[in-house]
Amino acid sequence: MIVMSNIMVQYGERKLFRELNLTITDKDRVGLVGKNGAGKSTLLKIIIGEMNPHEGNVVMENSTTLGYLPQTLHLNPTKSVFEEALEAFSEINRLEADIEEINEELGVRTDYESEAYQKILSKLSDKTDRLVRLGGMNIREEIERVLRGLGFAHSDLDMPLSTFSGGWQMRVELAKILLRKPDYILLDEPTNHLDIESIIWLERFLTKYPGGVLIISHDKAFLDTVGNRTVELVNGKAYDHKVSYSDFIALRQERVEKQIAEAKRQEKFVEHTETLINKFRAKKNKAKFAQTLIKKLDRIEKVEVDDQETGKIRFRFPPAPRSGKVVVNIDSLVKRYDQNLVLNKIDFELERGEKIAFIGRNGEGKTTLTRIITGDINDHTGLCELGHNVIIGYYEQHQAEQLDESRTVFQTIDDVAVGDMRLKVRALLGAFLFSGEDVDKKVSVLSGGERSRLALAKMLLNPVNLLILDEPTNHLDMQSKSVLKQALLNFTGTLLVVSHDREFLKGLTDKVYEFRDKGVHQHVGDIYSFLKDREMKSLDDLGMNSREELKGDKVKREEDKKTRIQKREALKQLEKDLRKVNNKHKKCEQEISKAEDKIAEYEKLMADPEFYGSNPDANKILMDHAALNKRLTTLMEEWEESAMEIEELQEKRTELSS
Repeated sequence: MIVMSNIMVQYGERKLFRELNLTITDKDRVGLVGKNGAGKSTLLKIIIGEMNPHEGNVVMENSTTLGYLPQTLHLNPTKSVFEEALEAFSEINRLEADIEEINEELGVRTDYESEAYQKILSKLSDKTDRLVRLGGMNIREEIERVLRGLGFAHSDLDMPLSTFSGGWQMRVELAKILLRKPDYILLDEPTNHLDIESIIWLERFLTKYPGGVLIISHDKAFLDTVGNRTVELVNGKAYDHKVSYSDFIALRQERVEKQIAEAKRQEKFVEHTETLINKFRAKKNKAKFAQTLIKKLDRIEKVEVDDQETGKIRFRFPPAPRSGKVVVNIDSLVKRYDQNLVLNKIDFELERGEKIAFIGRNGEGKTTLTRIITGDINDHTGLCELGHNVIIGYYEQHQAEQLDESRTVFQTIDDVAVGDMRLKVRALLGAFLFSGEDVDKKVSVLSGGERSRLALAKMLLNPVNLLILDEPTNHLDMQSKSVLKQALLNFTGTLLVVSHDREFLKGLTDKVYEFRDKGVHQHVGDIYSFLKDREMKSLDDLGMNSREELKGDKVKREEDKKTRIQKREALKQLEKDLRKVNNKHKKCEQEISKAEDKIAEYEKLMADPEFYGSNPDANKILMDHAALNKRLTTLMEEWEESAMEIEELQEKRTELSS
């Protein structure tokens, strides 16, 4: 168990975390979410001990093992893929040496009943259990199984790491973590460099994993499949929900709406209470009650409305100039890199207005074909020609990384803007969340998400009618991905997108082209239609019993649905009770106001020196005045009781909503 208690991290005047408390067990698969800058990566670094909080502490057993995949890493480029993965088993050698050393020590000790001897036995038991968990396998076979699942071919295993891109090297580090089988796996954006099949493999691996899992990801489908719990970091606090990401979104919306309503109710309550205090504090017989109300106000904890991702990309692609009916025509295309055949006899036609997706394992030629279409690669055989009046806009997979780091955000766009666009540079940057001093930032200090937004902004400088996007969603947060997707749905030209993000592709494209076995295979429909058709074969290829697992997933979803229904019914009843008490409270306030007005009217009459001599109703007024004062005291007590009841019901509602 990992227990984080009263964690506080402060940067200058800003408190990133304020008394943050969180417990993670070895049964949890937690999706850690929150807007950029909320502290997700910082929290992982605190758990692994790379950073220390300014206050609070992290507690776990000394024997607890952690596996951490950061967004950036450094591997030995001279080692082969297999040799680097083999490092995962260095723990076995250490454990065996430790066990041998402990056994030697036990062989010479005779203090069998001492506390020290019992501690040594406990240490031996922990290490033996750990060794059993890691051992009992064919190491090479296990390494190959994990590496193949993450997309490596058998021929890749003996190749040096230096021949692979950073994304593939990241997969090797992920493989090492999975092979070590730590008690807890901590992953920071693990799907950014994986293809769809590898993501599905990783999902299945993590779903079955016997330890705890903590994941930062902007991949909604991945979080929904793996996670059984969602923790949101917002305003320095952690909101913990025992549900998947999609269910959490609905609960978060409900929570924020209730916070807004609660804040309004609290504001009204404070305003009314202050009015009563001002009325009563000058009256001797009500001064004590006024002091009670003052203390009550002092005890009120102000309702905070959680920050929402209020800033979001706002843009539409310029109208696409009309192209010919056939946009791209490819016939018998063959592409090799030296002796390596990548694409073999490809036939492909793209028509005006089509929206298609390229998917498949990394290295199967998706990016190569897009670069052939754009004209960046010409050394191929066969035909590749563009149709009439085709104007291409191309977002490369690593385009965000290729921006000139010495230029500012403004200069990056201004350098390539022409004509009227020179006058609209700041407006364009503002639409992509770069405003004020942000436009003067150097590219070198931008985050991955900011670089991606800047690279996307460059695409809008000129109207195009064939938009080619290669992994456009890497580093974009979920809201920015949603806005980009909507803009693409509204794009009037032809779209070709290479992506591994299933949620992003869902409903966006009407054809899927799978790159496999040096060829391209067409499927009519969107990504989920394709995966459904390919499900049995894909999962069999990855060594999974899909029928049983899908059945288990269905049972879990039914159980979650039942729990949500029960919660909704309880909340519905609670809201009914709350409305009833609120009505009683408001009615009480109205009667208090009427009684006060009548008492004031009587006291004005009683202040007249002639009242007792000239007013025939003097005795009745005195009796009514006394009765009203008594009634007012009762009303005040009822008002306070109903206010307390409202507060209790609101607290119950908050607990039930979490």
